[in-house]
Amino acid sequence: MAASAPPPSGAGRSLGPFESIRGLRPDGVIPQVTPVRWLLPDLPASADPYAEAQAALEPLRERILPGARIAVTAGSRGIHDLVPVVRAAVDWLTAVGAAPFVVPAMGSHGGATADGQRGMLAGLGITPESVGCPVEATMETVVVGTLDDGTPVHHDAIAAKADGVLLVNRIKPHTDFRGPIESGLAKILAIGLGNHAGAASLHAGGIPSLGSSIEAAARMVIAQGKILGGLGILENALERTASVEFVGADGIAGPAENALLQRAGSLLGRLPFDELDVLVVDELGKDKSGAGMDTNVIGRCWVHGIPEFESPSIAAITVHSLSPASHGNASGLGLADVIPARILEQIDLRVSYVNALTSGAGGARRSRLPMVMEDDEAAVLAAATMCGRRDWSELRLARIKDTLSPNELMVTPALLTEAGDRFDLEITGTARDLTSAGRLGPWSDA
Repeated sequence: MAASAPPPSGAGRSLGPFESIRGLRPDGVIPQVTPVRWLLPDLPASADPYAEAQAALEPLRERILPGARIAVTAGSRGIHDLVPVVRAAVDWLTAVGAAPFVVPAMGSHGGATADGQRGMLAGLGITPESVGCPVEATMETVVVGTLDDGTPVHHDAIAAKADGVLLVNRIKPHTDFRGPIESGLAKILAIGLGNHAGAASLHAGGIPSLGSSIEAAARMVIAQGKILGGLGILENALERTASVEFVGADGIAGPAENALLQRAGSLLGRLPFDELDVLVVDELGKDKSGAGMDTNVIGRCWVHGIPEFESPSIAAITVHSLSPASHGNASGLGLADVIPARILEQIDLRVSYVNALTSGAGGARRSRLPMVMEDDEAAVLAAATMCGRRDWSELRLARIKDTLSPNELMVTPALLTEAGDRFDLEITGTARDLTSAGRLGPWSDA
């Protein structure tokens, strides 16, 4: 490896304790990349998520008493139609005479503070103005019981005092484990509305038992009699709403939710290539996935006791930015191998570590710091150097914006040749350099 002078983008900026890496730049030239799109025909899509959500709630009409205070949940994920679906629930409840309000349901996210969680919701577009009702937040909980292993089951104190609770969440495969119930209504009830204390207590038993703990805890809260049911949002491979389904309280953490999970799994977006030398990910964030990057997309779980994915197989991953909606939470950054020094300035270590500690085994490896290089170009060069590919003309490198959009890529010639033989991959632009002046280049030809 040879070191050369740093590019202009790194000049004049202190790298702090990483100053010694300045100018460390592996030799080599990354092949040019070409934009391609994975064509996904016949994807189910909701024409009007707002109207669909309102129609789905009709089975509840006879259960809503005039003036009843109903808590509507909103989590920390970047669900495409979260705002219209929550607004639909609020408007429907108001129309039938209830007094709805929104409660954050995100465990320890937002730095495990009420203000932090309100801020996260605002970053996702959930404000009193956008949904038409108050947003009430607290970290206080009540303990509604204990599981067979002695784990206390916490429930948000504000939601516990409400006359009813309506859950709203996306249903999808979990990033940490597999089971009959994964990420969805039971999870937002047991962990999201468990706040920091509840999320920590359920995660403390380890990831292999997390699924069964979520199911048992959700049923225990449901037994209190205030859970009205939930709106489950299913998204297609383009992360657009496929459908909005109502699940009654008796179906949460049960067969009805499992059936929606199976549908969601069949719609999940994935990379169009099973083997990559390098995956360049522009942005990581809690609004993208609970793990920052969806483990189902990158093929890495990295949780003790959980088997790894069979595919895709990716030798090295670089991540280049933390999403603003994450508010400094870099949980999952440890799933990457190399990052540019710039990303260090975006990380709030306290917020990140609170999340990692709350996640227990799910945070141990994923909270590690990847190798740090001076800029984007050096990071990609380092990844290519370490990927095991001697001849870079054959380098299988792909770039994506984030794991929510794995169907839009930039690929090197080795992958472009493969794309030319496939009817489901479309070339959407011209070849260009991956980086310019040390930074990742633009996506568009303009």
